[in-house]
Amino acid sequence: MDMAILWAWGEFAIRWTHVITAIAWIGSSFYFIALDLGLNRNIKGPADGEEWQVHGGGFYHIQKYLVAPDAMPDHLTWFKWESYSTWLSGAALLMVIYWSGAELYLIDPNKMDLSIWQGILISAASLAIGWIVYDQLCKSKLGDHPTVLMVLLFVVLVIMAWGYNQVFTGRAALLHLGAFTATIMTANVFFIIMPNQRIVVADLKAGRVPDAKYGKIAKLRSTHNNYLTLPVIFLMLSNHYPLAFATDYNWLIAALVFLMGVTIRHYFNSMHARSGNPHWTWGVTAILFLTIAWLSSAGQTGLMDEETSALTPAQAQFLTVAEAEGAHSIVRGRCSMCHAREPVWDGILWAPKGVYLETPEDMARQASAIYLHAARSEAMPPANITNITEAERATLVQWFRAATAL
Repeated sequence: MDMAILWAWGEFAIRWTHVITAIAWIGSSFYFIALDLGLNRNIKGPADGEEWQVHGGGFYHIQKYLVAPDAMPDHLTWFKWESYSTWLSGAALLMVIYWSGAELYLIDPNKMDLSIWQGILISAASLAIGWIVYDQLCKSKLGDHPTVLMVLLFVVLVIMAWGYNQVFTGRAALLHLGAFTATIMTANVFFIIMPNQRIVVADLKAGRVPDAKYGKIAKLRSTHNNYLTLPVIFLMLSNHYPLAFATDYNWLIAALVFLMGVTIRHYFNSMHARSGNPHWTWGVTAILFLTIAWLSSAGQTGLMDEETSALTPAQAQFLTVAEAEGAHSIVRGRCSMCHAREPVWDGILWAPKGVYLETPEDMARQASAIYLHAARSEAMPPANITNITEAERATLVQWFRAATAL
């Protein structure tokens, strides 16, 4: 079998694994947060709280002990591999897509003229350094002030978002910010939460009273993970949506996404804890989302304010015959070397996503995609590797406007 096909399916397999393990990690994390917040703590007994649940035709009676029951159970289930597998598969995907395809997806010469090895080194080092900085902050006196620590963590994430955007392509910047955050989350599990739980279990088995500080530290890191989960999901999905990453303000979009993660989780955490119904969080979330939508095209040269609309057959015919000549020459010169039935760009064996941009008819079929990816944003060409100009992007906007004005 052709190695290119094997490589493509290998990438798909890694991505699939990453999604599966992420679902398992996020699912268990959300479940235990909801469980802990929803426990009935008014019941007398040795347990800190308990809850009855129904699922799948059966009933479950769950009890939580702050330290442990009188006798340790023979079998104790640990939740760790969901987190480890998610990070490992994500790291593999980063290497397969962004490191092996650094020239196309990672490095943007217009931002920083890096060699491939320099780009990869910055990519890897930033993830490790991020964890070290975060861990030291948590171990400092700030650990006794959770709210201040969370605000400072937000500042660090915003700085990293801006910094990544000064070095990498917009696509890689948001992806790396997601990987940066996910590294912190998994390292919390590997270096802090699990070791602390092992210490507590060992003390109990030895008949010693565990130090309460270990549970407090693990709880702090677990809370951080809870509020960081949703933004990480957004950042991992962002590379499929050019209006999120291929804009001048993608770093600011990322910052607002972290705030949305806080408002959404606060709502659900409050509901699970039965401490109120903070509907105001949805209003704040909506405002943040609309701000993101506005930022996605703000500051772009030659952008039109109107929303795109589906092209009618008459409009498509107009594109292919009358107004497409100038736009067609731009697309032919800047895009069709990859988006062709027989691509000529080195390393591209078939048109990405099956999109062909060789003829006016091809352009008519892909008009909305061209408009979003190459006119209203800078997603295409990747890292502007074919040097499309702002004037050419403006021409593509005018071309689309003329078609949709019919």
